[in-house]
Amino acid sequence: MGTTMNKVGAVDAIFFDLDGTLTDPKEGITGCIQHALECLGEPVPPKDDLTWCIGPPLIDSFATLVGPERAQESVALYRERFSTLGLYENQVYTGIPEVLEQLSSRYPLYVASSKPLVFVEQILQHFSLDRFFAGTFGSGLDGTLQDKTELLAHALEHTSRTGETSLMIGDRFHDAAGAANNRMHFIGALYGYGSVEEFQSRGVERWVSRPEQLLDLVAL
Repeated sequence: MGTTMNKVGAVDAIFFDLDGTLTDPKEGITGCIQHALECLGEPVPPKDDLTWCIGPPLIDSFATLVGPERAQESVALYRERFSTLGLYENQVYTGIPEVLEQLSSRYPLYVASSKPLVFVEQILQHFSLDRFFAGTFGSGLDGTLQDKTELLAHALEHTSRTGETSLMIGDRFHDAAGAANNRMHFIGALYGYGSVEEFQSRGVERWVSRPEQLLDLVAL
């Protein structure tokens, strides 16, 4: 799918989402959501019915699942399991290390995830992906910078990059919207948890169905 699309224009930095873009976190995220729901005495859906929670800020997903008044308590219960077990129930997408190897030889690479920064750094280190990145950005445990628009604005400012010459790669509409709001180029990762319809609704014109196709859309 991605190979027939036009290459991204001149960029001098590339930002990656984590969940659904670099790694597949389904087992850990859905398992920890199930744990939180069980602790609260709420109905516990199958893991396949919880994949819509992968990508958006966690507190927003719990607000939908259990109501806004119990969302913060749910996040705390989720993190009980995630901080020791769930973050490692994860796997790197096939082809990602090879793609990062090539891109990092040409561009400075960064991670920008709405997941808390402390977990993002642990995951990257655990899977030996941290060596490819010049910087890592995530939210605070208090919920600051969970919004992708705010997070990317913070990342651009911190790295002294401009949106017009930066590229964001992610798998959900939150990534696309955050990139658009910061005037960044964007490529959708269909191998994650988004869809063509989701991307098109945000005006996205480029997406890939496999990580290696990113190399066809970014000038090397």
